[in-house]
Amino acid sequence: MEPEKTNAVKGQRAGMPQQGATVSFHDIHYKVTQAGGCLCWRKKSTTKDILIDLNGIMKPGLNAIMGATGSGKSSFLDVLAGRKDPAGLSGEVLIDGASQPPNFKCLSGYVVQDDVVMGTLTVRENFSFSAALRLPSSVSQAVKEQKVVQLIQELGLTRVADSRVGTQLIRGISGGERKRTNIGMELIIDPPVLFLDEPTTGLDASTANSVLKLLKRIANSGRTIILSIHQPRYSIYRLFDSLTLLVNGKQVYHGLAESALNYFSEIGYTCEPHNNPADFFLDVINGDSTAIGIGSTDGEELDSVLKSRQGIEDKLVEEYRNCHDFKQTKAELERIIQGKKSSCSAHSRAITYNTSFLTQFRWVLKRTFQNLLLNPQTSIAQVAVTLFLALVVGAIFFNVQEDQSGIQNRFGALFFITVNQCFSSLSSAELFISERKLFIHEYISGYYRVSVYFLSKILSDILTLRTIPTIVFSCVAYFMIGLKPTPEAFFLFMFTVILVAYTATAMALAISADQTVVAIGNIFMTIACVFMMIFAGLLVNLTTIVSWLAWLKYLSIPRYGLGALQVNEFYGLDFCRGLNSSSRPPGIICRGQDFLEEQGVEYSAWGFWQNHVALGVMTVCFLAIAYLKLRFIRKFT
Repeated sequence: MEPEKTNAVKGQRAGMPQQGATVSFHDIHYKVTQAGGCLCWRKKSTTKDILIDLNGIMKPGLNAIMGATGSGKSSFLDVLAGRKDPAGLSGEVLIDGASQPPNFKCLSGYVVQDDVVMGTLTVRENFSFSAALRLPSSVSQAVKEQKVVQLIQELGLTRVADSRVGTQLIRGISGGERKRTNIGMELIIDPPVLFLDEPTTGLDASTANSVLKLLKRIANSGRTIILSIHQPRYSIYRLFDSLTLLVNGKQVYHGLAESALNYFSEIGYTCEPHNNPADFFLDVINGDSTAIGIGSTDGEELDSVLKSRQGIEDKLVEEYRNCHDFKQTKAELERIIQGKKSSCSAHSRAITYNTSFLTQFRWVLKRTFQNLLLNPQTSIAQVAVTLFLALVVGAIFFNVQEDQSGIQNRFGALFFITVNQCFSSLSSAELFISERKLFIHEYISGYYRVSVYFLSKILSDILTLRTIPTIVFSCVAYFMIGLKPTPEAFFLFMFTVILVAYTATAMALAISADQTVVAIGNIFMTIACVFMMIFAGLLVNLTTIVSWLAWLKYLSIPRYGLGALQVNEFYGLDFCRGLNSSSRPPGIICRGQDFLEEQGVEYSAWGFWQNHVALGVMTVCFLAIAYLKLRFIRKFT
């Protein structure tokens, strides 16, 4: 299909407001395969129908999808928006009588149920970010800024335009203003269709009402708005232009919202004069006997209630399919199919971008640094904790001497420093997990490429949370402990410690990139660090490990860090100064080289630098794994 044939794409390319598109859906059927339990050695799986034979048309205006919990509202909305996994999906969605463009999700607006907006930035900064990345490069920066100002005024956000949206630690704007900010992030591109998943979630009745009035004003300007909603109050219900009622994935009504009560009255269900239509519809769907089913203790009576509900569901579906509105809708859908402008795979999922790689990288990197600097728990706290640990280790191993006790103290200090860097990197496990929903939403909406997001997060984390704290740690701990007092030794020490931190961070990212819970990623990281610590060289002499386990030492990050630090510190030291050869006890270690040989550490030039090469290779490999996990993460539900 030629994408420019659709109004959606024309509007996107011109960067100008467009009238809403007509969305028609034909024979939509969606099913998922659910893994079952194990029976002996065989795993059974079942197929569940989520959406069944849905047909209809949604025109410019406020189109609502209603139904009880689990009726398939959100799944249906995702199908219409092109954001559902094509596996198990059949049927077709047309936009203005043409096949849905493969990149329709990048051209349309989609407001998810849970707010996904950067809370440390202001409303204006979030809008500017969306405008910079989603509007075409042909639109000048002045026009983009003007559009941001205009949108802030239209959404009634002028008073809080320069206020932060808010996080768990930062007090921000109100819930209604936050929801309007999420809507504005999508309206910035003037989408021909705006989708909203449960826009009233988490809002009180008054705030929800104001948000829906805003959507009604937007719809009255000619835009197509499609939203799923559970049980709105009457003042919200009367704003709807069209209504689609779902029961277990089946349509029981699709048409004008103002005609819904008359339709149900005609098939034998009359709403009481002062009853909310939304409540009435749910009562009908539930068989008007929910209370009896909950309060019953009689198993037979409960079974009869469930059978009654199933019977009512079948009756509602049958009545709708035999009504005049359904036949009229089917006839109109047939005309749309006959006049179809082009053919394209309805299940194609392509992501297109309006800006270059460098533009995306500049804006995403800027936002990532802003987010880190404005989050005290990730910037100031990290440096403060590192400084505290440096003071602790410096006090414990303060001013080590070049004697026999100095050997143990030096070795212990270097081991502590290396292992501390590994465990300190556990905080990077949440780097991708904490923004998982935000990343997925922005990526599939065409904000930026995966590589842009990955590089921005890596650079910001490495520069602010790994390099700076490590430099602070090295400057404090090195001189308090009293390690080798030469500039060369100090800078090699700092370089080695930084490289250990980088490698451990890369491993944490590789482990946690595809996780959804921070705790799980931390558990895996802790297990890995503990095993690597065993093979670092302090708890067990590496030369004495049995051959069939010895290979594990090559996977130990602390081993490479500790090996390099030992060579850097011990080489050239004399621990027997002041003792003549005749008074030295037998078996005493005098030279640092002798200690290195005993530990099985090679102290040649290559023996020193091979540790850094190994850490560098491991860092690259771990980062590659993290990127691939992020690249192929499941982005559609």
